[in-house]
Amino acid sequence: MKFVTFTREDEVRPGVLDADRVHPLDGVSSLLEVIGGGLDDALALGRSAMEGSSYAVSDIRLLAPLIPPTIRDFAAFEEHVEGMVKARGDDATVTLDWYSAPRFYFSNPYAVVGPYDDVPIPPGCESFDYELEVAAVIGRPGANLDPAEAEAHIFGYTIMNDWSARDIQMPEMRAGLGPAKAKDTATTLGPYLVTRDELDSARDAEGFLTLRLQVAVNGVVLGEDVLSNMSWTFGELVSYAARGTEVRAGDVIGSGTAGNGGCLGELWGRYGEDFHDSLRAGDVVEISVEHLGVIRNRVVSGEPVRPIPEARRKAASSSRVG
Repeated sequence: MKFVTFTREDEVRPGVLDADRVHPLDGVSSLLEVIGGGLDDALALGRSAMEGSSYAVSDIRLLAPLIPPTIRDFAAFEEHVEGMVKARGDDATVTLDWYSAPRFYFSNPYAVVGPYDDVPIPPGCESFDYELEVAAVIGRPGANLDPAEAEAHIFGYTIMNDWSARDIQMPEMRAGLGPAKAKDTATTLGPYLVTRDELDSARDAEGFLTLRLQVAVNGVVLGEDVLSNMSWTFGELVSYAARGTEVRAGDVIGSGTAGNGGCLGELWGRYGEDFHDSLRAGDVVEISVEHLGVIRNRVVSGEPVRPIPEARRKAASSSRVG
């Protein structure tokens, strides 16, 4: 089943998509409430809604399916990591630490945008980039889960674009923090949230989803991959996320960027920065994922930088104490 959040006549409502019609979920304030009720109840609610009133998709505007409580974004594609590392030189290789456990960072839920919204360039950014990803959405709380248990806590999946300010990201990471502000301006989710039962036929024997992924800029395809090229399953990612803590309903678990052109940063690492320009105002980025739909965002100019000074350096013979 495909759950959505939409707006019509300035009213924001959750609903269920059936072909080219959206059926509102009456008596429910948000999709997060639906997710928190569990998958079985959500499917029953969706089936009931499909017997009621509906709107044509052309008469409503789809928003991000949900504003998640948290976003953990992993780096689960070895080919992507390899390409990014190549920017340090042809002999650079993926660190052995990457293979020992799935790595992630926390992103900004306040920056979630819809599947067809404009995306502003971050203030001061001169090297803006897309990231082709898929995200799992947690359906019920759990802590210290093994991978099989963790898989059962997934409610469904959606497309994710983790927009990245590369020229802000690299100094952050060299300073031993981040990425943080480099990922703070926009994360696209949508166009709908597909429940996990719909993807059972696309799951291989090891538990990977064999969905085809593609990203294009201004109609030119720059990246294609298969989701099963992840180095860990989503169940394994959720298990790691829940280690020593908990995951809760609505939490987003990003796959990280796909390989084979999943972002410009990877392509620059492999072929040099002249391979393709950074994203500029007016560029349109379209991501399509088998069974999960299509998102399409136009890049627009962002806000100017409000300067802050560089760090005040402590003189060797002085102290601010006292």
